[in-house]
Amino acid sequence: MYRYKKLLFHKLTLRDYNAQVVKILAKAKNTVIKLDIPVRQQTN
Repeated sequence: MYRYKKLLFHKLTLRDYNAQVVKILAKAKNTVIKLDIPVRQQTN
């Protein structure tokens, strides 16, 4: 979790650890969506 915090935020203002985790994961998801990285699906 520390690595994500350092990459995405310089300072987190939320005191609740679970809220920090949710905020970081949402930011990471939004970043991936913004970069338009395709989700690969296996084809047979």
